Amino acid sequence: MIERAAFLAGLLVASLALSLVALPLSAGRAEAPFEMVAIPGGSFEAGDADGRPDETPRPVTVAPFQLMRFEVTNARFAAFVAETGHVTDPERRGFGYVWPGRWTRVPGADWRHRSGPASDLIGLDNHPVVQVSWQDARAFCRHYGLRLPSEEEWEFAARGTDGRIFPWGEAAPDEGGERRANYGTNKCCAADLTDGFHETAPVGSYPAGVSPFGLHDMAGNVWEWTSSPDGDTGKYVIRGGGWGNNPFCLRVSYRHKNPPDIGLDMVGFRCAGDS
Repeated sequence: MIERAAFLAGLLVASLALSLVALPLSAGRAEAPFEMVAIPGGSFEAGDADGRPDETPRPVTVAPFQLMRFEVTNARFAAFVAETGHVTDPERRGFGYVWPGRWTRVPGADWRHRSGPASDLIGLDNHPVVQVSWQDARAFCRHYGLRLPSEEEWEFAARGTDGRIFPWGEAAPDEGGERRANYGTNKCCAADLTDGFHETAPVGSYPAGVSPFGLHDMAGNVWEWTSSPDGDTGKYVIRGGGWGNNPFCLRVSYRHKNPPDIGLDMVGFRCAGDS
């Protein structure tokens, strides 16, 4: 069900016009609006000739769209639940998947209890929400008039048009002593404290790692659901790598997939919109 082996295994901002779209959460709420970044349409070569077989390079053209600058946080998801009464798939199923070194099914793990019943969200309001399924992520985005990005849109937003390996360029995520992402050990694959966080980090904690369009955490922190099905497997593609992955999995071309109704403590999302 989960491919454990796959898990184990000069920015252009100044030259690109970034426009922000204020999208209120709902009338009368105190929270700031979502920060959406306008991504211009363009053509690029997706994939990586030095990557895995499912990363075979191919030309892709995407139309203009919008994408959240940051991953959806626990506070944002809590507001959505309060507004809608939404019950997530892990809550319905009674379990989620947790990564203590290998994927483990844990009863009682859900978005409020990411590692199981004994865990909570105290102090984690601005961390990305996890233990949400593809179906939960889609419901959140739809509630606010948005959608999940396709994997092609996601990759374009992460890498731009210059063929870079990571959102920030070619440098390793810790090259020169500057941390560019929240990720795991350099040798695959376990949670690591050298970036200051054992698991998730507050969104936007690594400004040196922004994408060409000024998007944060497009590598590391949590994997992100996309709208793209993986062929006829019944699974959906996730992108970006997470807090327990090594640098190989942080590459912008790296792909993984999961069933649409499960939650994991290393998978979250951000929403897209049409221009």
